[in-house]
Amino acid sequence: MKRKPLHPHHAARIHARNIAPRRTDAAHPRPAGAVYLGGFRAPALETVRIGLVGLGERSSVHLEQLNAIPHAEVVGLCDLRLDALHSAAEGCEGSSLQLFCGEEGYERMLTELRPDAVIISTSWETHAAMAVTAMEHGAHALVEVPLGTTLEELWRVVDAAERTQRHCMMLENCCYGREELMFLHMVRRGLPGELLHAEAAYIHDLKHQIQDEAAWRAAHFISRNGNLYPTHGLGPVAQYMNIARGEDMFARLVSFSSPAVGRAAYAEENLDNDHPLNGADFHCGDINTTLIKTRKGRTIMVQWDETSPRPYSRKNLIQGSLGTLAGFPTRVAGCGFNDGSEWHLDADALYAEYEHPLRKRLGAVAEQTDSRRDGMNYIMLARIIECLHRGEPLDQNVYEGALWSAVSPLSEKSVHEGGSPQPFPDFTRGGWKHTAPLGIVE
Repeated sequence: MKRKPLHPHHAARIHARNIAPRRTDAAHPRPAGAVYLGGFRAPALETVRIGLVGLGERSSVHLEQLNAIPHAEVVGLCDLRLDALHSAAEGCEGSSLQLFCGEEGYERMLTELRPDAVIISTSWETHAAMAVTAMEHGAHALVEVPLGTTLEELWRVVDAAERTQRHCMMLENCCYGREELMFLHMVRRGLPGELLHAEAAYIHDLKHQIQDEAAWRAAHFISRNGNLYPTHGLGPVAQYMNIARGEDMFARLVSFSSPAVGRAAYAEENLDNDHPLNGADFHCGDINTTLIKTRKGRTIMVQWDETSPRPYSRKNLIQGSLGTLAGFPTRVAGCGFNDGSEWHLDADALYAEYEHPLRKRLGAVAEQTDSRRDGMNYIMLARIIECLHRGEPLDQNVYEGALWSAVSPLSEKSVHEGGSPQPFPDFTRGGWKHTAPLGIVE
């Protein structure tokens, strides 16, 4: 089938992406005056004043839940669409909420309101620049997945966070899933033994998004080929392994993509003949499989598939010398439950014994306010507010967000080069060796 030219709106984004330089070296000196942020504690805040930018589905979830979290106050909303602003504000009657619209609305919100933190829920290619702007205006940046789409963007975010001494956390809510928290608890208790291997994924049939609110993603699927959304599965297993936190670090990856079939077929079947995406040349393979090697020699398989007719899964597997914990469905082999030759499938018994303390404390209200996502989004937001209120380190630092997000540009380069190994930058510049593991278990 002859491929149609792209709509100018998409073509401009793709051109900008393709001409952007790529940093491939691991060496990147810390700018003068910048300070490492491993374990960083910002001054405690009695009330955390928050601005939200980008009022799509994610922000509607954040707004509803923040209104129910102690010590949180949403003070500003920002979007390019006036109707979205008024719709979001309807649920906040009686508050002092201010609305900001238009291309300059974001900086006006930062300048006029001086929020303590900003939640950024805009399109992927804007995340890094908006995070940097927020921190330069004195706000902590809380950024939806991913933190950035290129290594250059990720370095700019890290440098800005170190220079401004502000938190910058990627909002990887899957780290707060009930199963993920329980596995973290079990790993910290030593049940799997010495950790050897992990499997992570984001398998979710989302072909329809090329024609709905997230249609902007289509430009990425056309111009890029790799694992464009690795962090939902990767974040939790990286936390199990203490990656970038004193114990281990990503070293390199190799990556391969399947042919690109599903999105074009969906567009042909469901979009009008004159739609710019009907006949577009989707470059991104339907399935990407990436293999990460750590400095300790461990392996992590990361898979991404938003196209195939497969049941939802994040895999969430962590394998050690004494057994394996695996998700979707929750099950255990070895680890003191059996000899490892079969799965122990009594998830209720596992949760009764190893439910994470954070889930025990927040789970009931989380399930009431966030039932669609197993409570994970509420627990993530409540934990962020709790840490900012107390002046404690956040559960995910800027280096983890950058490291997990770096899988995307590195996988693109590996795929382009036929699966050649790609070294990971060390965004911590060696600081990971002296950074404490995640301590919420205690």
